[in-house]
Amino acid sequence: MRKQNGFSLIELLIVVAIILVIAAIAVPNMLRSKIAANQASAVSSTRVIVSAELSYFQTYGGGTDFAQSLTTLGAGSANLLDSSLTAGSKTGYTFTLSATQSGGPYFNQFFISTAPQTAGVSGTNTYCAIEDAALRMDTTGTVFASHDACTAGTMLQ
Repeated sequence: MRKQNGFSLIELLIVVAIILVIAAIAVPNMLRSKIAANQASAVSSTRVIVSAELSYFQTYGGGTDFAQSLTTLGAGSANLLDSSLTAGSKTGYTFTLSATQSGGPYFNQFFISTAPQTAGVSGTNTYCAIEDAALRMDTTGTVFASHDACTAGTMLQ
């Protein structure tokens, strides 16, 4: 009688089944962790943009003008943002900044919108901020489209 070398087909199928069960448990948790990390990064980046905008207002805007775009905050003498934020996207989120004139010749309001690039995959929450520096969010994924819409969002602590 010969001694058997290696594994039988049944043993290999059992090992493959165990690996598939472990993967089925681990993959959804990993995806949720990735979304949570992207959202935390989006909150942090939005706060950085708000700080840069407020610094620009005091230093370069003479206390009357906000920067009108992300590139203005990152370019030239201002250089208040890194290139990943001035490009408008980072860690699965897209950032947009606009400044508006409200009742005068100066750009005295700004609006930052932060939305996932792929809703449900890179993130689920959307964020926004205005000149009061309060960060607001929407958990339904609705993108904040305007300064006024942002004021209706839920404030983050």
